[in-house]
Amino acid sequence: MIPLFLSSLFGFILLGMPIAFALFLTALVLSWFMGSWSPPLVVQTIFRGIDNFPLMAIPFFLLAGEIMNTGGIAQRIIMVAKAMFGHVRGGLGYVTVVASMLISGVSGSAVADASAIGSILYPVMKKEGYEPEKAAALFAAATTNGPIIPPSIPMVIFGVIANVSIIRLFIGGIIPGLILGVGLMIGWYLHVRGKKRYHVEGKFSLIAVLKACWDALWALFLPVIILGGILLGICTATEAAVVSAVYAFVVSVFIYRELRMKDMLGILVNTCRGTAVVLLVCGAAMAAAYFITTAQIPEMLADLLLRLSGGNWMLFMLWVNILLLLVGCVMDLTPALLILGPMLLPIATKYGLDPVYFGVVVIVNLCIGLITPPVGNILFVACGISKVPMARLARAIWPNIVIGIIVIGIVTYLPWTVTYLPGLIPK
Repeated sequence: MIPLFLSSLFGFILLGMPIAFALFLTALVLSWFMGSWSPPLVVQTIFRGIDNFPLMAIPFFLLAGEIMNTGGIAQRIIMVAKAMFGHVRGGLGYVTVVASMLISGVSGSAVADASAIGSILYPVMKKEGYEPEKAAALFAAATTNGPIIPPSIPMVIFGVIANVSIIRLFIGGIIPGLILGVGLMIGWYLHVRGKKRYHVEGKFSLIAVLKACWDALWALFLPVIILGGILLGICTATEAAVVSAVYAFVVSVFIYRELRMKDMLGILVNTCRGTAVVLLVCGAAMAAAYFITTAQIPEMLADLLLRLSGGNWMLFMLWVNILLLLVGCVMDLTPALLILGPMLLPIATKYGLDPVYFGVVVIVNLCIGLITPPVGNILFVACGISKVPMARLARAIWPNIVIGIIVIGIVTYLPWTVTYLPGLIPK
């Protein structure tokens, strides 16, 4: 059944079908070959897949991200990062990484972060003489932190499909996100050192930093409100998403006064479009997962991985990471997570691995797939913003992909980087 599943899924994708429809048709193919042909059952499974309260966090985090990008919140966060790092050689590169880490604490979406950061910082980097492909590659790689640093839409999805605490997944992503950010800054330092084209701009000024922080005070409170509300038990992840959207709206309209009512139509349309895409893929993946489970494909995959790893969890995680890296090259994060998450988690539990640890490793790995040719979604966003051809951007992005793989290794084989902070939360 594994060859049938893979040939059906990738066959439909190669025919040019959207992922959601490919998953839906794959579910029908599996039901046909299992002798349980029932299109109504497939449709019912799709609706059951999206009829889940925690998934309501997705549209509200997307809405908060759209409001943040339009209402001046993202720009003020970027100015804080520029005040902190704009004075060093190649300072805009460090600003890009730090700004992405700060904005990741609000939006939860890598594509939204790429649009916000790239559209603001890339023109400035290009004007100051940065190589276009290197600048585009850096902001593309930096925004992979969006789904890692909480809040995170993929973590909401994984928590739902795997019945894992979304709050603990959120907290578990903090240290890996910081490690990835530091890794990208080290890589950028190695690239710019000694190069005269990256001129030094001014000197560090504590007053400028404090002024930028004061100007962005309301924007910087947004991630504090989200994480603080969750950690203190005041609200769930879904309720925190609603609070973040309302807060972003109030700040953008009444305090910064950069969001106009006529902008809301475009924001709501983009939010609805993004939500529809994610939930349609979620529903179709749930339908495929139902027949995958019925066909005992996870058990077959478990036997294969157990034979390959010989009962060693480190070797098992090596095979899992290789599998995820390969899948990330040809499939977007959300469908890959929905397909592989439910299949691999039961195998991980046989090795005694913490579900939160395993979920964060899977998401970090698939985030690297967002910048891996040929299907990386962020690459297409970066190409659209920078007008750099895909071939040039693909060559420039590889050092950052290598950094991402190193971070995956660190997070995989030092599990405490994921489990330490969630362990501090009372159960």
